Amino acid sequence: MNLSVRGKLDRVFTAATGLSVVLLTLVLVAILGPMVYRGSSAVFFQGTVEFRKMQRNLFGRGDEQLLHAEVAETEEFRRQVYDMIDGFKKGVDVEAMSEQAREIHRQFGQELRDKNLPADQYTKLRELTRQIRDKLDSAFHSQDIDEIQRMVAEVLKNADNPQLKDTSAEKLFAIARQFLQAARQIDLSKHHEYAAALREVEGILFHSETLPGLLGPRPGEPAAPLVMLRYGATRWDQAQALLDRFLWVQEWVEEKPGHPLVMKRRVRAESFPPSLRPLFAYVEQNAGKMLRPQRTVYWQFLIDDNVNSHYFGGIGPEILGTMLITVIGMLFVIPLGIISAAYLVECSSDGWTMRIIRMGINTLAGVPSIVFGLFGLAFFVLFLFPLLGFEPKPCILAASMTLAVLTLPVMIRASEEAIRAVPPSYKEGSLALGASRFHTFLAVTFPAALPGILTGVILSLSRIAGETAPILFTGAVSLGAVPHSVFAPTRTLSYGSYDMAVGDRLAMMVPHNQYGMVVALMMLILILNAAAILLRSRVFKKLRGQ
Repeated sequence: MNLSVRGKLDRVFTAATGLSVVLLTLVLVAILGPMVYRGSSAVFFQGTVEFRKMQRNLFGRGDEQLLHAEVAETEEFRRQVYDMIDGFKKGVDVEAMSEQAREIHRQFGQELRDKNLPADQYTKLRELTRQIRDKLDSAFHSQDIDEIQRMVAEVLKNADNPQLKDTSAEKLFAIARQFLQAARQIDLSKHHEYAAALREVEGILFHSETLPGLLGPRPGEPAAPLVMLRYGATRWDQAQALLDRFLWVQEWVEEKPGHPLVMKRRVRAESFPPSLRPLFAYVEQNAGKMLRPQRTVYWQFLIDDNVNSHYFGGIGPEILGTMLITVIGMLFVIPLGIISAAYLVECSSDGWTMRIIRMGINTLAGVPSIVFGLFGLAFFVLFLFPLLGFEPKPCILAASMTLAVLTLPVMIRASEEAIRAVPPSYKEGSLALGASRFHTFLAVTFPAALPGILTGVILSLSRIAGETAPILFTGAVSLGAVPHSVFAPTRTLSYGSYDMAVGDRLAMMVPHNQYGMVVALMMLILILNAAAILLRSRVFKKLRGQ
């Protein structure tokens, strides 16, 4: 091959190599770019007044007076929403109105007993309010507007009764008037449908039994047992998703007989009579005034503990747990890997025993990580710990040792190749000067092989920090206190993101937290790798005498 052809081939292969690097970079950006973007939204986002309320109540952050003033401003706009819904409920939620009338009747009876009235007068008044209550209950469940008007009129004849003045029984007449006014504006034959649709709307606006709403609980409502139900949408992107659910209904409809169902969207306001339809336009136009979104930098995401399984809060304990398992695991991997590699290179022969050992190391490098997790559970947790007098339970130490066993083949192979790459003349010169083989390894071979050994350290770091399956059985938990010793389990970033992914609807509700965990894990691995690379660079310079 002449020089011109060789030169052309060299340029072609150089260009192909450069193109491959560019393509790999583009693929990496295409994969990691959206992930980093969505993960960064856990720190940078539009926070609503509900977020600031949550931060103040749970973590004590923010100015309390400024927050109270902001909440008061938002409540002015929210009050109209409450009034519209309450006014409409008086005509459709018949069960609630019936229960309210019964409660007023019981309360009135207690008032009469407190007054120590004569028995005949007490019985007469109790019978009167009982009749009023029963007529109201019949009116509530009637679908005939004429009958409703007649029964309400009979109830209101007693409104001027002096014996009922300034008592709780007066509330019965207020309920009757409100119900009559609402009943005239709706189709009474559909009040059950309206009541069901209204409950769904209230679940979206306030909260349901398991899901938070757009605005959060109404003022004066008892605190919900779940913290996530005590606040509305804390982020503007969550608010927009809830607003879309509030305005639109998704339904599967059959467009053509025999064809698959098709998802259709229809306006939710069409499910209600004209008296309530202004509510939907009002909420759509004033959502920003009711929630007050502001640019927020929530850097405390990296140090806060989580609340309600990562619905609120941050990933501080997960970062700490990942660091602990990684560092402790490397304390086992580095010395065992270097000692094993040194023995294989410096002390062992090339017999069949060593070939079996090397084959075993290569085989272990390809074993699925879940197998190492089961091994760690059986050997470290259930066998070794009881043998040494420790409690047989998953913990940081067991997880770290399991990960050390997992990454040991990688460390051994990288260290072995680095030691073999040291020029024989280095060792021969040291031995010729009278140094022992052990001293030669420590003073000559090991420093020269250190850059290659550090490459194995970098690979092991990435493997330990990112593994999930081995710690699934040996030391990771989804929820728990910050560990105070190596014999306690811990939360980690990898297991936390896995737990959210396989959990219920939580990951769909707060995807930014799940992506935030993954990005934090990648950043942590990059930082650890960067530290190891800088150390390797300094070793290179020192070996070169720079």
